[in-house]
Amino acid sequence: MRHDRRVTPRPGAAPVDTRAETQGAVAGWLMALLLLYTGTLHFVSPSGFESIVPHFLGAPAFWVDASGVAELACGLALTVRAVRRTAALAAAVLFVVVFPANIQMALDSGGADPDLFHNPVVAWGRLPLQILLVAWALFIASRTRARPRRAGPPAR
Repeated sequence: MRHDRRVTPRPGAAPVDTRAETQGAVAGWLMALLLLYTGTLHFVSPSGFESIVPHFLGAPAFWVDASGVAELACGLALTVRAVRRTAALAAAVLFVVVFPANIQMALDSGGADPDLFHNPVVAWGRLPLQILLVAWALFIASRTRARPRRAGPPAR
């Protein structure tokens, strides 16, 4: 006999798929850990990140700091159930926005004795990984039910 994982939280409310909610929470926490780690690296070891900022943007330190703050913000927000869906969508946008840095990393890869940021295998392998990160973030958003807004005072 199969157990129905759909639960109705209150009379008249739409049923909730608790399995999907759990998947969204677990995936959200895992992505949060990844983003908190990489966001911290932007400040602890910025030189590798500065080297992959697309040349046309200029001011690599600014862009590394900005993307580090964005990763930390998304990572922290993914740990908060009430905003997890929005945070996951923001993370998906972030992964798209930083994609030019991954392209720059791939284009600049190689040379004698390359470090992690300039290793061709890592650099070119990073491009399809970015697509998976976007899909992961969208998976989290799809598995996280939007919370209904609380009724406020009547509009005037």
